[in-house]
Amino acid sequence: MTVYFQGPVSKETVEGILRNLQDPWLKDSLLQVTEVDSVDVTNGEATIELGMMYPCYGGHSQLEQLITDELLQYEAVNKVAVKFITRIPSAPRISEEVGLKKVKNIIAVASGKGGVGKSTTSVNLALALVADGAKVGILDADIYGPSIGKMLGVEEDQRPGVDEVDGKQFFVPIDAHGLKSNSMAYLVTEQTPMVWRGPMASGALLQLLNQTLWGELDYLVVDMPPGTGDIQLTLSQKAPLAGSVIVTTPQDLALLDARKGIEMFSKVSVPVLGVVENMAVHVCTNCGHAEHLFGEGGGSRMADEYRTELLGALPLSLSIRQHADAGMPTVVAYSGPAEGDSAEAMLYRDTARRTAALLAVLNRQAAPIPTITISDD
Repeated sequence: MTVYFQGPVSKETVEGILRNLQDPWLKDSLLQVTEVDSVDVTNGEATIELGMMYPCYGGHSQLEQLITDELLQYEAVNKVAVKFITRIPSAPRISEEVGLKKVKNIIAVASGKGGVGKSTTSVNLALALVADGAKVGILDADIYGPSIGKMLGVEEDQRPGVDEVDGKQFFVPIDAHGLKSNSMAYLVTEQTPMVWRGPMASGALLQLLNQTLWGELDYLVVDMPPGTGDIQLTLSQKAPLAGSVIVTTPQDLALLDARKGIEMFSKVSVPVLGVVENMAVHVCTNCGHAEHLFGEGGGSRMADEYRTELLGALPLSLSIRQHADAGMPTVVAYSGPAEGDSAEAMLYRDTARRTAALLAVLNRQAAPIPTITISDD
């Protein structure tokens, strides 16, 4: 015999349900990243409007099912419809630079060393956010070894446009797979080495960041160069970073350098949203045998050590490399209805949702920066 809850279903009722439900990607109360806009129950049909604080278009059906299962336990409800409205909060600090004024959140993706798949992770995270309905841009901050253009399939001779605002010239970012992008690679050829000292490279990066007309963006993903040198410190100190993501492999040497990245962001007061463990496991395409070539669980242990989150663990996969080399990253390679999503694409999508959800909570909890008003009195 089924026992139903009695009484009317109100906005407070739905808020109570969301408070007790766990968000699939946040691992916390769904109410942390959701606002109940309206609730209407007519003739047994409940219509709910929810404001989501992070993009998760591909996860709406999963969230709707969680909420529906709870509401159908009420006697007054026999049918449920949930409408989601994405409402991404801005970071407490927004740049006053003309090109960045409409950018809500700047996320730095960093690693302590090269070769851990940081750029591949940056591109796929950015594209996963786009696939979930966000407006996203990506800046290739690796002045010495830019690779974002090739990964996005941008032709070598394609150059960003130039526009003028208030008498100053700005780059117009190149659109690739729905992602606004800019990179030093767009300004030089593949054969041109950037033989610059640190201050010159840092200055060039700030120009790319500040003198690009990014327009309205929910997120600007910055693919940082490896290490903790001049460029990383310049960006961390002079750009209003909302948060950072650390990419590592499970290998002890990579983890050692990744810790330095976390410490660097801590010193400049940039929140570390979490760790992405790349090349976590290799699965043989012939026999299906799984082997941890670079060690096991290193990213998880590091996340625990620094009291942050393991955002995702990606496999050492031939297809990820092939897609990146072909200019068709994994997330967009499987974006069509006929193709569906590969396991790797779903891992990137889950990692992006987890990152965005954590950032939303961080922004919601942050105290607003007071406004200083100067008068003649």
